[in-house]
Amino acid sequence: MKAHDDVSPTPDLTGKTAIVTGANSGIGLATAQALAGYGAHVVFAVRDTVKGERAAATPGDTEVRRLDLADLASIRRFAADWRGPIHLLINNAGISAPELGRTADGFELQFGTNHLGPFALTNLLLPHITGRVVSLASQAERTGRIDLGDLNWEHTPYKQSRAYATSKLANVLFSAELQRRLSAAGSSVLAVAAHPGFVATPLYDRSTGPGTRLMLRLLAQGPDEGALPVLYAATGDVPGDSFTGPKHWMHMRGGAELIGRSKTAQDSELARRLWDASEKLTGVCFSL
Repeated sequence: MKAHDDVSPTPDLTGKTAIVTGANSGIGLATAQALAGYGAHVVFAVRDTVKGERAAATPGDTEVRRLDLADLASIRRFAADWRGPIHLLINNAGISAPELGRTADGFELQFGTNHLGPFALTNLLLPHITGRVVSLASQAERTGRIDLGDLNWEHTPYKQSRAYATSKLANVLFSAELQRRLSAAGSSVLAVAAHPGFVATPLYDRSTGPGTRLMLRLLAQGPDEGALPVLYAATGDVPGDSFTGPKHWMHMRGGAELIGRSKTAQDSELARRLWDASEKLTGVCFSL
């Protein structure tokens, strides 16, 4: 598979606009800073605009806009206020919640924030998108299970790792079905999923167990390295419906290349059914 070890050769994104959700810290910040360095106008789409303004004080052309992916009203406002083309939409923002929680619209918090929020945002912005949609997923998708009869975890006993893996499986299925629909509509827009590897980010702030802390200290890479598969998905020579991830240590560290996905993540019928369910839950449909 074709690999990408760093951000060279530097793409020229002068005159292009990129939106990075959750760009105030971690992989999102590293991705946004790199894209700004490539010459793009980068929109930091963040829930906390004070933190966003601090993060956006970086070399390059940046701006901050408020976006809460756990609130469909916020997503609709963000999309309604948008004007002009979008070359890159980086669906980076995500959470891992130790306890069962709900979004403003009553969805299970991880599934709602990690999948339904980006699903609605992407479809609402799709008429403006000219280049690529990159969805941050994870190899955790391999242990995810989509229960279409209980997407909001109303009957299934909640477990943090299982809910997170399910949301990441949903990200890969979403990207695949989005590409299928884009191709069927004759669009040149590409949908790509990216796995950043094992990265020390604020995602683990609420995971305070000694085992997690030890793994982070010994094994995790930094956000700049974690951003490499995202940048490869966003700017590299990759086909639609690809999945990028690190090159080394079981695709958990270092560089970037195209990687495989689980058999469940390749289930096109499941992807279509999840898409239909997501449209019904969010009230947002494919807009091309």
